[in-house]
Amino acid sequence: MFELLKTDGSSKARLGRLTTTRGVIDTPVFMSVGTQGSVKALDPRELREMGAQIILGNTYHLNIRPGLDIIRAAGGLHRFINWPAPILTDSGGFQVFSLATIRKIQPHGVEFRSHLDGSLLFLGPKEAMAIQNVLGSDIAMAFDDCPPHTSTLRELRAAVERTTRWAAECREQPRAPGQMVFGIVQGGTNAALREECARTLVAIKFDGYAIGGVSVGEPEPEMMHAVEMTEPFLPANKPRYAMGLGTPAQMVELVARGVDMFDCVLPTRVARNGTAFTSKGSVSIKGGACKADFRPIEEGCDCFACRHFTRAYLRHLLNVGEILGLRMLSVHNTYMYLKVMADMRASILAGTFAEFRREFAANYIPTKKVQLARAAVADR
Repeated sequence: MFELLKTDGSSKARLGRLTTTRGVIDTPVFMSVGTQGSVKALDPRELREMGAQIILGNTYHLNIRPGLDIIRAAGGLHRFINWPAPILTDSGGFQVFSLATIRKIQPHGVEFRSHLDGSLLFLGPKEAMAIQNVLGSDIAMAFDDCPPHTSTLRELRAAVERTTRWAAECREQPRAPGQMVFGIVQGGTNAALREECARTLVAIKFDGYAIGGVSVGEPEPEMMHAVEMTEPFLPANKPRYAMGLGTPAQMVELVARGVDMFDCVLPTRVARNGTAFTSKGSVSIKGGACKADFRPIEEGCDCFACRHFTRAYLRHLLNVGEILGLRMLSVHNTYMYLKVMADMRASILAGTFAEFRREFAANYIPTKKVQLARAAVADR
């Protein structure tokens, strides 16, 4: 159940509460990506202490390894990974895009060649929902066709037709107890197709709606436009989820456009490359400028890394290949993402979101390195 608690008078920002069988999720919310059943470099205790309310798993990858027999024997994905809070599982639809070289789209689903050993496997609406039933996720995503941003109008129409047809099949499949199902809107940057897809999915009556086909290599203005074209056709009393997004600045702007839920691999991905997010933009901790910098990653940050270590020490760890370095940057970046969400929730509640948005945009300077990392997202 989703409750809309408050809306912002200056924008479309919303404060909400999504109740699942394993806990309440306050929105806007950032969901850390645990594709293989683990958020890279972080453990469940750290995530909970940082305020993580929900994490993601991936149907395609978990079905291949460790496989459903192991997860079923463990008592479901929550018990297997020791995460008692809510989990959302991607249906595998994104892999239709990211694994385009080893898959073949068919009328009733997608035939893949395993990225591990080349073995043949098939994933369609029935299969995706059956896997998510065994995983026991709190939110299951409908199986969709996510086309690249370079698709022709004909290809976009075909992807929307498959997405809506497969969504109707997903809606009728058995679910795990208490499991919600979200539909996914496709259509690229074509306004008519976005509207058609959204209206069709709303008529099917899902528990929530995702805006898919974004962060697939398109320029940022096109990404924002795709969200703007979709949001007006999504019901106000259901959660809205922008898939695979984004940088902190993008999330602030998308909350202002009415989005409630986000996921992204960037916090841990750029950490592994030696980059930290701050409220003023990203910082290359691995660079020479931090060699004798004995400040924390960000002054005033209350994460474990900033309370205990300096930039100079973290740079040393990264440059000698010590795992603690990338772990601490992952801690900081994830904490920063979660704090941005908490600050936005507080500002919407207080009626000061417009001021928060204005100040964030004035202070935050994105870097080319992070923009390139965003464009290369493919492991969610």
